[in-house]
Amino acid sequence: MASPLAIKLILCDAAVAEPATGKLHMLGAGWSVTGSPTAPQAVAVMIKVPWDRANQKIKFSLQLLNPDGQPVELQTLDGTSAPIMQEGDIEVGRPPGIAAGSMLDAALAMSVPPMPLPAGRYEWRLHIGDQTEHESFTVRG
Repeated sequence: MASPLAIKLILCDAAVAEPATGKLHMLGAGWSVTGSPTAPQAVAVMIKVPWDRANQKIKFSLQLLNPDGQPVELQTLDGTSAPIMQEGDIEVGRPPGIAAGSMLDAALAMSVPPMPLPAGRYEWRLHIGDQTEHESFTVRG
């Protein structure tokens, strides 16, 4: 069994990840209540990758769920609807000279435009490798 990742999801107004360094740049971080339509927002994900999982692709999926636990879908410009989600892989290399057993930094950031969400409690759910993490927020009525 692979060593677990250490993961933190942070809701913020804006975020940018630097894949080369594993750093996150955030503005307005740490909120949990918003109005509707929501303001532009971002989900920042800080990941500590164990030494034994370096140089391996790790699949992830980050998705917004509604109060019933179903994917939030919004209308697209062509009239269809699409879930609010991001999928991909992360892979962190071992820098030369780093001590065995060191945790390695990785970061993700997903920017989201304003959304007309009904009042309720929503959840960002991250599936990464064989782990699931989540962070909730409330939309006021």
